[in-house]
Amino acid sequence: MNAGFENEFFLLKSVLREGKEEWVPFDFSPYSSTSSYDAASPIFHEIVAALDSLNIPVEQVHAESGKGQFEVVLGYGPCTLSADNLIFARETIRAIARKHGLLATFLPKYSMEDIGSGSHVHVSLFRDGKNVFMGSSQYGMSKAGEEFMAGVLYHLPRLLAFIAPIPNSYDRLQPHTWSGAYQCWGRENKEAAVRAASPPGFPDGLVSNFEIKSFDGCANPHIGLAAILAAGIDGLRKHLSLPEPVDTDPSTCGPELKRLPESLSESLAALNEDNFMADLIGEKLLVAVKAIRKAEIDFYSNHKDAYKNLIYRY
Repeated sequence: MNAGFENEFFLLKSVLREGKEEWVPFDFSPYSSTSSYDAASPIFHEIVAALDSLNIPVEQVHAESGKGQFEVVLGYGPCTLSADNLIFARETIRAIARKHGLLATFLPKYSMEDIGSGSHVHVSLFRDGKNVFMGSSQYGMSKAGEEFMAGVLYHLPRLLAFIAPIPNSYDRLQPHTWSGAYQCWGRENKEAAVRAASPPGFPDGLVSNFEIKSFDGCANPHIGLAAILAAGIDGLRKHLSLPEPVDTDPSTCGPELKRLPESLSESLAALNEDNFMADLIGEKLLVAVKAIRKAEIDFYSNHKDAYKNLIYRY
């Protein structure tokens, strides 16, 4: 399994209001604004050069739709390398932003009045250096690709406990925010939780990889990818098949389309319902993850404003 991450984050600048420091957006330009990128270009030239020195490939940098929000897209590669690169990239971005007097935060929902930030992950299957996810099925995938993706889609409510790991994650996972709030997949549908991708350069109709929208910047990427891999393996073992794709806004499809967990409590409950991961990622790790998620739920339930301090951690 290969993986590649998209890093969304907000650049914030410090202002003093009545003698108190506050962090506000770096700018207020719209999606893919050239003026926004131009204003931040000295920072991004330095970030890209630093990542290049670390042999971390950068495929794209642009202004995102939030106020002061940007995205750095990394190249794909083997899971462990991609997870390492994600950590190094975040550390690099945050360090260089601080050098310029700014704060970069990857928190899923830094402001309740603005769009959230994800760490969307693209997943593909390779054998001997060749992409074996593509195929000639009705959906443009191989049998293995379809079963693997079906396993991920089926287990997505449980996967959220790994890839959307704090209560703040669920403030982001809302309809109409390109974050994937419903348990469905679609072809190039950015509102679907799992998006089958056919990027330029690939034969028409063939799917090269799929994107999981729910993954966010608070998730441990190594454990998150391990959980996705486990779900895909379960799909292969059980020969799961995909439902019909959803190519419209999922919120218009009616009650037959299942909403994904709306809180960490719900995703933890889903994880507790099925112990399929125990033999794939280990019982001890699974117990630890469940315990930490419960502790997070308890803490943020008792400290409603504590999430505001997470911009300094993530």
